[in-house]
Amino acid sequence: MIRYIDYITPKEYMELRKIVGWVQFPLEEAKACIDNAYMVLCVRDDDKAIGVVRLLWDGGYIAFLSDVIVIPEYQGQGIGRKLVEACLQKLKNDLKPGYKVKITLNSAKGKEPFYEKFGFKERPNEDSGAGMDQWIIKE
Repeated sequence: MIRYIDYITPKEYMELRKIVGWVQFPLEEAKACIDNAYMVLCVRDDDKAIGVVRLLWDGGYIAFLSDVIVIPEYQGQGIGRKLVEACLQKLKNDLKPGYKVKITLNSAKGKEPFYEKFGFKERPNEDSGAGMDQWIIKE
Protein backbone atom coordinates (compact mmCIF):
# COMPACT_ATOMS: atom_id res chain seq x y z
CA MET A 1 0.00 0.00 0.00
CA ILE A 2 1.47 3.37 -1.07
CA ARG A 3 1.43 6.04 1.66
CA TYR A 4 2.75 9.62 1.85
CA ILE A 5 4.03 10.58 5.31
CA ASP A 6 6.13 13.40 6.73
CA TYR A 7 8.87 11.20 8.17
CA ILE A 8 12.00 9.52 6.85
CA THR A 9 15.07 8.36 8.75
CA PRO A 10 18.50 9.65 7.75
CA LYS A 11 19.50 6.09 6.85
CA GLU A 12 16.47 5.68 4.55
CA TYR A 13 17.13 9.09 2.99
CA MET A 14 20.74 8.18 2.22
CA GLU A 15 19.71 4.77 0.85
CA LEU A 16 17.31 6.46 -1.60
CA ARG A 17 20.11 8.79 -2.68
CA LYS A 18 22.41 5.78 -3.15
CA ILE A 19 19.85 3.87 -5.25
CA VAL A 20 19.55 6.77 -7.73
CA GLY A 21 23.33 7.34 -7.82
CA TRP A 22 23.45 10.63 -5.93
CA VAL A 23 26.31 11.88 -3.73
CA GLN A 24 26.61 10.28 -0.30
CA PHE A 25 27.46 12.11 2.92
CA PRO A 26 27.47 11.35 6.67
CA LEU A 27 24.22 10.36 8.41
CA GLU A 28 24.61 13.30 10.80
CA GLU A 29 24.54 15.65 7.81
CA ALA A 30 21.54 13.77 6.36
CA LYS A 31 19.72 14.23 9.68
CA ALA A 32 20.32 17.99 9.48
CA CYS A 33 18.93 17.98 5.90
CA ILE A 34 15.74 16.36 7.14
CA ASP A 35 15.39 18.26 10.42
CA ASN A 36 15.95 21.70 8.86
CA ALA A 37 13.74 21.29 5.81
CA TYR A 38 10.52 23.28 5.70
CA MET A 39 8.74 20.16 4.47
CA VAL A 40 9.73 16.52 4.01
CA LEU A 41 7.41 14.03 2.39
CA CYS A 42 8.33 10.34 2.19
CA VAL A 43 6.57 7.79 0.03
CA ARG A 44 6.33 4.29 1.44
CA ASP A 45 5.19 1.01 -0.02
CA ASP A 46 4.09 -0.67 3.18
CA ASP A 47 7.12 0.15 5.39
CA LYS A 48 9.72 0.53 2.62
CA ALA A 49 10.78 4.09 1.71
CA ILE A 50 10.51 4.37 -2.08
CA GLY A 51 10.61 8.13 -2.57
CA VAL A 52 11.13 11.47 -0.90
CA VAL A 53 11.06 15.21 -1.48
CA ARG A 54 12.38 18.10 0.59
CA LEU A 55 11.19 21.70 0.40
CA LEU A 56 13.48 24.40 1.77
CA TRP A 57 11.95 27.78 2.61
CA ASP A 58 12.75 30.45 5.18
CA GLY A 59 9.49 32.36 4.75
CA GLY A 60 11.03 34.83 2.32
CA TYR A 61 10.66 35.14 -1.42
CA ILE A 62 12.82 32.14 -2.47
CA ALA A 63 12.11 28.47 -1.88
CA PHE A 64 14.11 25.49 -3.10
CA LEU A 65 12.66 22.17 -4.19
CA SER A 66 15.21 19.53 -3.35
CA ASP A 67 15.73 15.79 -3.54
CA VAL A 68 12.76 14.66 -5.62
CA ILE A 69 13.60 10.98 -5.54
CA VAL A 70 11.53 8.00 -6.64
CA ILE A 71 13.41 4.73 -6.95
CA PRO A 72 13.48 3.39 -10.51
CA GLU A 73 11.01 0.52 -10.12
CA TYR A 74 8.33 2.98 -8.93
CA GLN A 75 8.95 5.73 -11.50
CA GLY A 76 6.26 6.46 -14.08
CA GLN A 77 3.39 5.86 -11.63
CA GLY A 78 2.67 9.50 -10.71
CA ILE A 79 4.54 9.37 -7.40
CA GLY A 80 7.03 12.10 -8.30
CA ARG A 81 4.17 14.27 -9.58
CA LYS A 82 2.35 13.91 -6.25
CA LEU A 83 5.52 14.81 -4.33
CA VAL A 84 6.08 18.00 -6.33
CA GLU A 85 2.39 18.95 -6.24
CA ALA A 86 2.36 18.54 -2.44
CA CYS A 87 5.29 20.96 -2.10
CA LEU A 88 3.74 23.54 -4.42
CA GLN A 89 0.43 23.31 -2.57
CA LYS A 90 2.15 23.67 0.83
CA LEU A 91 3.80 26.88 -0.34
CA LYS A 92 0.52 28.25 -1.72
CA ASN A 93 -1.31 27.40 1.50
CA ASP A 94 1.33 28.96 3.74
CA LEU A 95 1.83 32.24 1.85
CA LYS A 96 0.46 35.36 3.48
CA PRO A 97 -1.80 37.60 1.35
CA GLY A 98 0.27 39.66 -1.08
CA TYR A 99 3.36 37.47 -0.69
CA LYS A 100 5.06 35.81 -3.63
CA VAL A 101 7.68 33.07 -3.73
CA LYS A 102 10.03 32.02 -6.51
CA ILE A 103 10.67 28.29 -6.22
CA THR A 104 13.88 27.00 -7.73
CA LEU A 105 15.41 23.58 -8.23
CA ASN A 106 18.35 21.77 -9.74
CA SER A 107 17.04 19.11 -12.09
CA ALA A 108 18.83 15.82 -12.48
CA LYS A 109 20.18 15.63 -16.03
CA GLY A 110 17.45 14.60 -18.45
CA LYS A 111 14.61 15.19 -15.97
CA GLU A 112 13.90 18.77 -17.09
CA PRO A 113 10.73 17.82 -19.04
CA PHE A 114 9.24 16.40 -15.83
CA TYR A 115 9.56 19.78 -14.08
CA GLU A 116 8.39 21.75 -17.09
CA LYS A 117 4.96 20.12 -16.62
CA PHE A 118 4.66 22.11 -13.37
CA GLY A 119 5.63 25.43 -14.99
CA PHE A 120 9.34 25.42 -14.19
CA LYS A 121 11.51 27.01 -16.88
CA GLU A 122 14.85 25.66 -17.95
CA ARG A 123 17.83 27.97 -17.49
CA PRO A 124 19.34 29.84 -19.14
CA ASN A 125 16.32 31.57 -20.62
CA GLU A 126 15.26 35.10 -21.57
CA ASP A 127 15.10 36.16 -17.89
CA SER A 128 17.78 34.12 -16.15
CA GLY A 129 21.30 32.85 -16.67
CA ALA A 130 22.41 29.28 -16.12
CA GLY A 131 22.02 27.82 -12.66
CA MET A 132 25.34 27.31 -10.94
CA ASP A 133 26.62 25.21 -8.07
CA GLN A 134 29.71 23.80 -6.41
CA TRP A 135 30.52 21.21 -3.76
CA ILE A 136 32.50 22.38 -0.72
CA ILE A 137 34.21 19.45 0.98
CA LYS A 138 36.07 19.49 4.26
CA GLU A 139 38.81 16.89 4.04
